[in-house]
Amino acid sequence: MTTPADLSATAEVRLQQIQAITDVALSHLDDEDLLGEVLERVREILQVDTAVVLLLDDSRQRLVAAAARGIEEEVRQSVQVPVGRGFAGRVAAERRPVIIENVDSASVVNPLLAQRGVRSLLGAPLFVGGDLLGVLHVGSLTPRRFTPDEVEFLQLAADRAALAAHSLRAGSERAAVRELQRSLVPSALPVIPNIEIAARYSPGTAVVGGDWYDVFTLPSGELGVVMGDVAGQGLRAAVIMGRMRSALRAYALESDDPAEVLGKLDRKMQHFERGVMATVLYAVCDPGLKWARIASAGHWPPVLAVPGGGTALLEITPGVLIGVDDVPRRRSTTVEIPPGSVLCFYTDGLVERRDTAIETNFARLCESVVPGPPDTVCASVMAALIGREAVRDDVALLTLRRTP
Repeated sequence: MTTPADLSATAEVRLQQIQAITDVALSHLDDEDLLGEVLERVREILQVDTAVVLLLDDSRQRLVAAAARGIEEEVRQSVQVPVGRGFAGRVAAERRPVIIENVDSASVVNPLLAQRGVRSLLGAPLFVGGDLLGVLHVGSLTPRRFTPDEVEFLQLAADRAALAAHSLRAGSERAAVRELQRSLVPSALPVIPNIEIAARYSPGTAVVGGDWYDVFTLPSGELGVVMGDVAGQGLRAAVIMGRMRSALRAYALESDDPAEVLGKLDRKMQHFERGVMATVLYAVCDPGLKWARIASAGHWPPVLAVPGGGTALLEITPGVLIGVDDVPRRRSTTVEIPPGSVLCFYTDGLVERRDTAIETNFARLCESVVPGPPDTVCASVMAALIGREAVRDDVALLTLRRTP
């Protein structure tokens, strides 16, 4: 018979266990160390021999070992388990705690568990905001019957580990995206006689997206100018942006018609990157910037500021986005650029706001683009449309000036 003293002792032990994984001291660790410390404390409290966190990969079809204690080779060997197969895969598929009391009689696809001699397993899913992130499981080298209290504790530990894993993955992905974007945006703009060029790139407060710009000289001596925006955010959008940039450069060597280049890019993307959408503006400019041939795949038109002639959005055929239509309808528009004029390219993060009409921001943009030095124009545009505002989306801005 359970006495009040027994209940009190059980409650005290339970409280100590909860405190062990919610300890304020853990908050001072970085995410990677925190994940390892949670696993170590779980091992001690449950008196188990192994503790592992596996996270879903980008395809969400496989679990990959991310942290381990007592069986560290899982991480070193990059163990992967398909969702729905094996022990961890079953936990992920069923999205609930699972117990295997005898590993010998269970379907375990990870050979390391058998090699290490694990006999009993307990696993719990990792959730963040209702989304499955991965699995936390523990193992014992001796046969073990896990109690309901131990199952409840492991789920609590899984929730704590999920927060650390989510933060770690988000931080790693953001750093990777930043580095990738830095490598793909021109580190230095080309120096071209009779043309002045300046650019700005401002990352948004949300997850980094796939905005990019590019400027390059062609074998003909003409200048290629690109402004693009891949739909979506995060590392995948940035990686796709990199592939599009490389593909467009290759096609630019084959044709001097921007519409044809965009058509080839679209065909490539729809074949190899099905489901991806992007807006792209591509211009081929005269070596002296006397004119520009411009084609658009759903991108906002550039702004042209002419000395004594005012500033306006160029009237070019918008065309359909990359990845939308199997038979794209785009054509190039040739624009004359008088001496001293400024041509301004940008991504939608500059002008699209939830709380401001697009027409208002286009008016601000046209007011701030003047036929002056490109660096001054960039500063004026950013001040007028960004100012002190924390913008969620990335902003890319590129200005070219034909020397007066």
